[in-house]
Order: sequence, then structure tokens, then C-alpha cells
Amino acid sequence: MVLPVSGKAPRFKRLVVVVGLLGCAVLAGAGNTMPDGRPTPSGQPVPRWLSLKSDKVFARQGPGLDYQILWQYRVSNLPVQVVAETANWRKICDPDGAVAWVHRSVVSSRRSVLNVSDSEIPIHAGRSNTSPVRARLSPRSLVSIDACVDQWCEV
Repeated sequence: MVLPVSGKAPRFKRLVVVVGLLGCAVLAGAGNTMPDGRPTPSGQPVPRWLSLKSDKVFARQGPGLDYQILWQYRVSNLPVQVVAETANWRKICDPDGAVAWVHRSVVSSRRSVLNVSDSEIPIHAGRSNTSPVRARLSPRSLVSIDACVDQWCEV
């Protein structure tokens, strides 16, 4: 099944792109440097998209165990954007816009997408708005992305 990324779908149907698929464009155009120009410790570009590995991830005020825990994420595969990093910590921005630090061991390069709209998003059988709808992604629902081709992603 495939999910449309853009095209003639109404705007709310494309909001899913904001969270999961803009990472493709970011990765294509980003270098392996921090926003201030320094090289990244991981050698990966910043910003970039990752997802949370487990359903128990502590969000901290700073990059280290001595920093206060601000909250706990309880959703695995939640897409997050890395906006800065140290050797062992990633500063992330979640789909709600909250920013915190998490340990590098709790994030994965596995891509996922969150429907941030208030409406269902149709998931089509093929790469066309005219192909049959096989499922619908409910508001605030997560789905894993397998591959993207021509602005369509297989889920």
C-alpha cells in the first residue's frame, strides 16, 4: 500500500509529509555539519529524521544523565527531527514541536510518519490518487515507511 506525499490531494492529506517525508529532502540537501557549521559527531547530517526505538524514552533538559528529565515518551516509532547532537546525545524536536535531549541508543534510522491532521489520510493500493484505497490513516496514528518513489511512500 502506498501513501501519497503530494499531488492533487487536499492540503490536510499532505500534512503527513511535514513529519516523516521532509526528511528525504533534508537528507538530500544537508551536509554532515551542525547548523553552526561544525562537523557532526555521528558523521550524519543535521537536521535529519529518526524515530524513537522504544515506548519508554526519557527526554532531558540537556545532553547528559545529570540533566533533569523533562518528560517521558511512551510511543515507539515516533518520528523526531535531530536538530543538534553530541557524541552520545541527540537534541530532538517532536511532532508537537517540543525540544529535548535523548540518548543516541534510543533513536533509530527507521522511518515513520505521524498523521498530524484532524482527518483520515487514504492509503492507496498503488502510486496514483485513482488507485483503490486500501486503508485510512487515522488522526494521530503512526505508520512505518518502507520506501519512497516519485513522492509516494510504501507503508
